[in-house]
Amino acid sequence: MKKNFVLIITFIASAAAAQNSNPDSLQHHSIQEVVVIGTNRISAKDSKPLSSIDEYLQKSAKIEMIKRGAYAWEPLLNNMPIERTVITIDGMRIFGACTDKMDPVTSYVEISNLSEAEISSGQAGTAHGNTIGGAIDLKRNRTGFGEKKWSFGVNSGLESVNRQKIFGSSAAFKAPKFFADFNLMSRDADNYKAGGGAEVPYSQFRKINFSGNSGVKLGDNKMLEASVIYDKATDVGYPALPMDISLAEALISSVKFQLVPVSDFFTNWETKVYFNNITHRMDDTKRPAVPIHMDMPGWSKTFGYFTNLYAELPDHHFTVNLHGFSNLSTAEMTMYPANSNEKLMFMYTWPQVRTLFQGIYLDDHFNLNGNSSLQISVSLGFHSNKVESEFGLNSLQIFYPEMDGKKNRLLKSISAKYKYSVNMFEFGFGGGYGDRAPSVSEGYGFYLFNSSEKYDYVGNPNLNNESSLEANAFAAFKNERVSVQLSSSYFHISDYIVGKVIEGLVPMTIGGKGVKQYGSLDYATIFNADLNAQVQLFSFLKWNSQFTYARGKDYRKENLPFMSPLSYRSALHFYKNKLSAEFSVFGNSRYRDFAAVYGETETPDYTILNVNAGYQFSFNRVKVLTKIGVENIFDRLYTSYADWNKIPRPGRNFYLNLNLNF
Repeated sequence: MKKNFVLIITFIASAAAAQNSNPDSLQHHSIQEVVVIGTNRISAKDSKPLSSIDEYLQKSAKIEMIKRGAYAWEPLLNNMPIERTVITIDGMRIFGACTDKMDPVTSYVEISNLSEAEISSGQAGTAHGNTIGGAIDLKRNRTGFGEKKWSFGVNSGLESVNRQKIFGSSAAFKAPKFFADFNLMSRDADNYKAGGGAEVPYSQFRKINFSGNSGVKLGDNKMLEASVIYDKATDVGYPALPMDISLAEALISSVKFQLVPVSDFFTNWETKVYFNNITHRMDDTKRPAVPIHMDMPGWSKTFGYFTNLYAELPDHHFTVNLHGFSNLSTAEMTMYPANSNEKLMFMYTWPQVRTLFQGIYLDDHFNLNGNSSLQISVSLGFHSNKVESEFGLNSLQIFYPEMDGKKNRLLKSISAKYKYSVNMFEFGFGGGYGDRAPSVSEGYGFYLFNSSEKYDYVGNPNLNNESSLEANAFAAFKNERVSVQLSSSYFHISDYIVGKVIEGLVPMTIGGKGVKQYGSLDYATIFNADLNAQVQLFSFLKWNSQFTYARGKDYRKENLPFMSPLSYRSALHFYKNKLSAEFSVFGNSRYRDFAAVYGETETPDYTILNVNAGYQFSFNRVKVLTKIGVENIFDRLYTSYADWNKIPRPGRNFYLNLNLNF
């Protein structure tokens, strides 16, 4: 009966969820949700304008974050880690340089250079690359062309829980045929205090981020645009891990040419070439009683391009996307014995793995009649890995004597989605199939330590593609005062990649339990559901709530890790003239369905209360937004299922944000 209930819910709710599900806006059919970010849009509705990008993303019902410290959280989309999802910046593929996932793509941007995050669930995200769980595309701020005008901004903030100091500034100029914008953001934080006042050591961080973007019109319908992001984090602590970061540095650049319109049939054509270079250095020199000192640097360099062609016919919107990239991922480990007379120990943990990809994505979204629409998309990609380090290849051949240094794969995806609207109701359902290649760690990692499970991991270049059959559905109601939406998705993932214990091997890491090799389970299933409701109680008072739940099991009925128990967020918003206030609550139920085989344990339930208030001043052309608030009002000591090694979350936090635009 329980299984039947799950299947019924799967087809009456949705992963085609939609803050952007307007049937008249077919151009954005693949986007299920948009999280608005950015300090250039002063809004009293933001509870904490200078939040980190991680905190903004966590507002989505589709996203949870794995926390290993106070910095650079790992996004889980549909309760799947970054190996099964795609994260891009303006469509650009970027790969972190850390074997411990301490530098997800989201860590190399700031709210000052982003406008929004577009979230696509499941195979709807394939336009950005082959994926199982979906895609997150972080969209850059862009001033755009217009009447000649300068604008400036200054942002500053303070937080008590870790004595964080935030400062940012921006400048933008636009004219009919030229625009340019620049911004700078810095964050400096000490160790934070958990509930009850206990300090969490190694949770400090320092970060500076610069972004520039400019464009010029080459003709009435031609435009050239160039952009750059430089991000540098230093002295970043990770209390849930055995090592910290001395440097995480990124240079992200691109040039784009756009033609609008191309013809009566082709409405837009844009082509972008890009390059990004990531450097990451893990550091244990500030940790006491380290058994053996290690240096663990990593590098990731990516060249890529994409070209998008959009076309329209009556009731049809077509998209053709060609995209490709070349990435080189390298990571090393050097161990320094306490006896200086002994030799250093060196190995490649990522043995200079070159990944080449070339793909094509085709999509048609069309109106069937005035009330319904259908979207069909397909993609095909060629994926190739090559180990360019002979030393690294020889190391892997200890486990795989017949291993070839090169591996080619064909990746495929197909999906369909139907939507129907009548009066104030909207319904939809869809399905799809897609696969992905193993990540660099899964395919070629060499003795990567998982500090949660306490096992060293070894990659497996012989893994099959992981593939997923997906079903999704949604039901929504909306009028002038009430908006309610129930959505869900179900994934049946074949050749599900996990680590399997290799008996008889001694771990490289001191204190490790053993060695695991990446392998495949026959299949695993993941079910997600979320409910979003919003009620305009009065013209000045609004209430919204969000509930999410996930359940994941493998073919043996063993629980999968990082599956959200029932979690909730609810807030009461007050707006009157230039005054705003908000009272909010969020929490999780007890995490009972934990994955013991993957090192998880039960986590207690918790409920956290927050409050904030703000006022917007105006002086001629100058607008100033002040925001003060208290998070975790009762200073509760708590941790969630997504906190690595059960590190406690921050306790009571007083904050002040000031945003000034002129």
